[in-house]
Amino acid sequence: MPEIEPTAQLNEGYSQPGATAPAWATAARVLSVSEMFWLSTVRRDGRPHVTPLPAIWANGSVYFCVGSQEQKARNLESNPDCVIAAGANQFRSGLDVVIEGTAVRVTGQGDLLRLATLWKSRLDWDFTVIEGGFHDPAGRFGLVFCVTPAKVLAFGKDPFSQTRYLFSA
Repeated sequence: MPEIEPTAQLNEGYSQPGATAPAWATAARVLSVSEMFWLSTVRRDGRPHVTPLPAIWANGSVYFCVGSQEQKARNLESNPDCVIAAGANQFRSGLDVVIEGTAVRVTGQGDLLRLATLWKSRLDWDFTVIEGGFHDPAGRFGLVFCVTPAKVLAFGKDPFSQTRYLFSA
């Protein structure tokens, strides 16, 4: 799926005077070069669960792999709504990007083969496509998910700014 160009809306109430909304290309670049993301899911009892994990931004979506027995896999099974974030860990520089969306399992052989190639080229991580998911060199099975943004927020730090990107079909 080609990437959709969203409309940017600067929230002036949470931005410094003179701040402007970063171009979508700037936010997309943060996602493209990030290797680690933070995934936020919700447990069955409503408690939050947040973990770092490697992920890949491609074709306007974030793709990640989780062990089939991990807490985040169980959370996504019961509630696929999630938040995934990337950015800088500095206070005065960089851009943080937060994506809200719904995690959808990727099981198609062609899609998984393409994603395994991306994981190898970007993260030097070897996956074999088996049984609608990934197997790592140790033989562990992983479920692959895709999150297409429903809403994206970007937080600039020089100057401080808050931007919402709106996607329309």
